[in-house]
Amino acid sequence: MTLDHVNWDELEASLSSRGYAAAPTPVLDADECRELMALYDDDRRFRSRIDMTRYRFGEGEYKYFANPLPPLVRTLRERLYPPLADVANRWMEQLEESERYPERLETFLERCAASGQTRPTPLLLRYEAGGYNCLHQDIYGDVAFPLQAVVFLSKPGVDHEGGEFLLVEQRPRAQSRAEVVVLERGEAVIFPNRHRPVAGARGAYRATVRHGVSRVTAGERLSLGVIFHDAE
Repeated sequence: MTLDHVNWDELEASLSSRGYAAAPTPVLDADECRELMALYDDDRRFRSRIDMTRYRFGEGEYKYFANPLPPLVRTLRERLYPPLADVANRWMEQLEESERYPERLETFLERCAASGQTRPTPLLLRYEAGGYNCLHQDIYGDVAFPLQAVVFLSKPGVDHEGGEFLLVEQRPRAQSRAEVVVLERGEAVIFPNRHRPVAGARGAYRATVRHGVSRVTAGERLSLGVIFHDAE
């Protein structure tokens, strides 16, 4: 795992201008991706499995990790959080919100626990041919961190075809704007969990963001979702 190459100022600029940011080079190497993919069939590592078709979320499935999180997932979550907390706090200032996020993930998770949110939310998502994920937001209680990340574990064009990551942003009194994000194995995309500030004539306003996955046309696609707040 490496995050040393990430320029956080450029990442924040991309979040402001495009609504998402992609790490310029992989944050996980091929062996680390394979290590996480191999965990999927070990149900002892997960607290729950969700069949998307059953809940009309799409077609595919995902599993939430149980505590303790795998070391690779725990470390990635802990290292991504502090610079993103800085971004999140600046967003709160722009939106004139009183909410502020602590410097350390552990402190933020204590806030989640005080609100009854104690179940871990990092997850693995798997789609086979025909699978997709409807546009959605990952909110699991009253406490929610405004940014999250997805790391692509499968290799596009080799392990699967299709299955592009999708973002749709709705601005007040305007049509929705869509982004299609195509990344390589081990690369990460960071994006808003629910809202982001957008500069307007009278100051910043909230743009609502949802994310999903387009239909996989062949093969199998796996990814790691890194959500920073815990669930009820």
